[in-house]
Amino acid sequence: MSIGLIGKKIGMTREFFDSGISVPVTVISIEKGRILDVITKEKRGYDAIRVGFGKLKTSKLTKQMKGVFAKKSTEPKKILREFRVNNISEYKEGNEVGLELFKDYKFVDVTSKTIGKGFAGAMKRHNFSGLRASHGVSVSHRAHGSTGQNQDPGKVFKGKKMAGHMGDKLRTIQNLEIIRSDLENNLIFVKGSIPGSKNSLVLIKRNTKNINKTTTLERIQKAQSQISTPANKKKEKAKTTSPKTQTELKPEKKEVKK
Repeated sequence: MSIGLIGKKIGMTREFFDSGISVPVTVISIEKGRILDVITKEKRGYDAIRVGFGKLKTSKLTKQMKGVFAKKSTEPKKILREFRVNNISEYKEGNEVGLELFKDYKFVDVTSKTIGKGFAGAMKRHNFSGLRASHGVSVSHRAHGSTGQNQDPGKVFKGKKMAGHMGDKLRTIQNLEIIRSDLENNLIFVKGSIPGSKNSLVLIKRNTKNINKTTTLERIQKAQSQISTPANKKKEKAKTTSPKTQTELKPEKKEVKK
């Protein structure tokens, strides 16, 4: 129940801190979206907003969509996305939304399509170990084994892990940490990797789960504060006793006359 933004995955790099620690990050370019329509409960039964992202040539629009954008008196948008929201009064038609949505948020959820792998076998697709490499096994080293039963039930159940099309599916990675946001260039730096190849479209939303996890920046600042402040030293008792100056007297050897 929160609004999100659509961006483009640029690639991965590293973000360095003053302490010398480097964090792997994914750079996502965000283009501001425009609120095209405000949907209320009276109109459709739920509160939502429709946001348009990206630019599109007018020549590529159908007559129906030309009428939609002409009615809203806005430039054509490539992607239209509907977001359900709790408080509809915060949004107005024609306003723009950008990276300021994640100003007070430390974690986000990212949804994108995974890289398509084509037709893959059971070992690559489902991490099967395969059959033995010797002792009578021939031509079936990378086979997935038996698939079904005999007369009862006499069929292969749906969802059976077999060879097939791998990748090219929508996947969501939750609770990814925001390392840095560049409002001037509309860039957001997210810790770790996200699904999809370079230049693929991703959907960034506020995290749905409430987690109490310290961020990387907080841990680095805590470590630096511990290093900079001296450790609590135990109070030592003042020693007023003077150093020992006693010398041991060795007995003198007496000469014995023969």
